Amino acid sequence: MADVKVSTRGDYACRALLSLSLHGDDGPTSVRDIAERTGLPQPYLEQILLALKGAGLVRSKRGVGGGYILARDPAEIDLAQIVSAVDGPIQAGDFGQPHTDGACDHEGQCVLLTVWHDVGGHMRRLLEGYTLAHLAEVARGERPWPGA
Repeated sequence: MADVKVSTRGDYACRALLSLSLHGDDGPTSVRDIAERTGLPQPYLEQILLALKGAGLVRSKRGVGGGYILARDPAEIDLAQIVSAVDGPIQAGDFGQPHTDGACDHEGQCVLLTVWHDVGGHMRRLLEGYTLAHLAEVARGERPWPGA
């Protein structure tokens, strides 16, 4: 089976937004503070937060006391949205879409394209099942760890 994984960029984006969720009552948070809390490299984090802002997942405030805040309630933001915002569509590989008419160019191509498409769909649905609110509760010890 193909190695299906979330990129480093996707992981960092999720970690940054989980940090914002955990500190949502503190108001806007600077990139420096997010980087310190999460151990993420600040220059890379700045690029990721800009992508997340473009996707409408965070808002920014300039000036003294400025920084980033979540654009929506943490219960409305799931991991699939975050990963898609920085990595594009969640898929098992960049193999293209399955043929709908069964016209395969090469032996075995259609069936494997269908499998890869299916695997990507399973991964997307799994990530959709985890919201920032859910993960914040786990991080605070209010819910059991995923898979426990």
